[in-house]
Amino acid sequence: MTEPFRLTASQAQSKFKDGSLTVEDYARSLLSRVEARDATVNAWAYLNSELVLQHARELDQVPPEKRGLLHGVAIGVKDVILTKDMPTQYNSSIYENDAPKIDAGSIAVLRKNGALMLGKTTTTEFAATSVGPSHKGPKTANPHDPTRTPGGSSSGSGAAVGDLQVPIGLGTQTVGSTIRPGSFNGIYAMKPTWNSISREGQKLYSLIFDTLGLYARSVDDLKLLLDAFQLVDDEAAEDFEIKGAKFALLTLPTPQWPAPGPGTAAALKKGADILRDQGAKVEEIVLGNEFRPMYKYHLQVLSGDGRIAFLPDYYGTKDKLHSLLIEHVENKEKYTRKEQLKAFDELAAMRPKLDALADKYAAIIAPSVIDEAPVGHGNTGDAAFCGPWTAMHMPVVNIPGFKGENGLPIGLSLVSSRYRDQHLLRVCREVGKVFETQGGWTRDV
Repeated sequence: MTEPFRLTASQAQSKFKDGSLTVEDYARSLLSRVEARDATVNAWAYLNSELVLQHARELDQVPPEKRGLLHGVAIGVKDVILTKDMPTQYNSSIYENDAPKIDAGSIAVLRKNGALMLGKTTTTEFAATSVGPSHKGPKTANPHDPTRTPGGSSSGSGAAVGDLQVPIGLGTQTVGSTIRPGSFNGIYAMKPTWNSISREGQKLYSLIFDTLGLYARSVDDLKLLLDAFQLVDDEAAEDFEIKGAKFALLTLPTPQWPAPGPGTAAALKKGADILRDQGAKVEEIVLGNEFRPMYKYHLQVLSGDGRIAFLPDYYGTKDKLHSLLIEHVENKEKYTRKEQLKAFDELAAMRPKLDALADKYAAIIAPSVIDEAPVGHGNTGDAAFCGPWTAMHMPVVNIPGFKGENGLPIGLSLVSSRYRDQHLLRVCREVGKVFETQGGWTRDV
């Protein structure tokens, strides 16, 4: 019999419905997995087993006719999102043991739908750094090779889902903080359309870019979350088939980005070959020169938003802030307001153009990461390939299935135009089936 912790959320729910598994027994199995693996992976910033079991027992008492869409689904919550019954510490000594008694908007929605919050997962400092902070570095390891990073800033959520410690994880993305850990940990990761899910009660780095991120080990589980958050496309749902579909292959977003490493380059080629073998048309495209300055503008906006986001902590506890955050507040790059406005406006002008491009295809296929997860925990990896879709506010899903030269997971990104999140999931469900079975990577944990 499959151990309950190995079940996806959708599989666990089917057992709750037929009475073959209780939420309490499911929670106990997940907690046993955490206990067995925590010393190696270190994915949790806070986890209270008694609280988890108490909530699980309460969910088991809910009559079937009153159970929510996410009844019993266990979720790991990135520790920059407020939870009324657990501390929110942002991996910052400033907020150590800080416990506001309020739920973020996203958490309130999930609880109302019957979800079980398992605990708070680790993050880099304020989800705003990609290297180990000088004060409290990210402690989390990649479950497939503990000598390597799981990515960041959503380190703990990505690693916990990848290690079967929880079926669903919440992250955030400002550049690549959800998609990159998705690739490194061999799981599905989704950054929905910007501002399609409430960010109330979520630590903001950039109002213009920050988006709640979603982790799962199946597309069905991602759809459960989108349905709970009531993400609805304008167009009616239609069945999707790979045969006859048209995809765009974007091997390099613009010349401003680094070249893919050997593992990612091989995954892009193999992914395209797999889809062609399934009867799809895959057309290689490049972005025009008008998109060339996108990453520069992204960083300019990020710097300006960071000046605002971290000013309160700068005034009160500057000595406890990462140097990067201090540089934002002090505008070390010396960006003028005119430069910031130009960055805002130029990015805004690019978005409908990329929407129009994406609408010509079932999806755009793009690299998720430079290559496999880097060795060491001092740097969470390069987010350059994730940045375009964050800057453009477009939904993107990392699909696992490929591997690099060291046998570690590498995913590919599928992208659609804004507010076509459900369409993108329908495409990813079919593409994911063939990537997972033919891509060459198999789970080792």
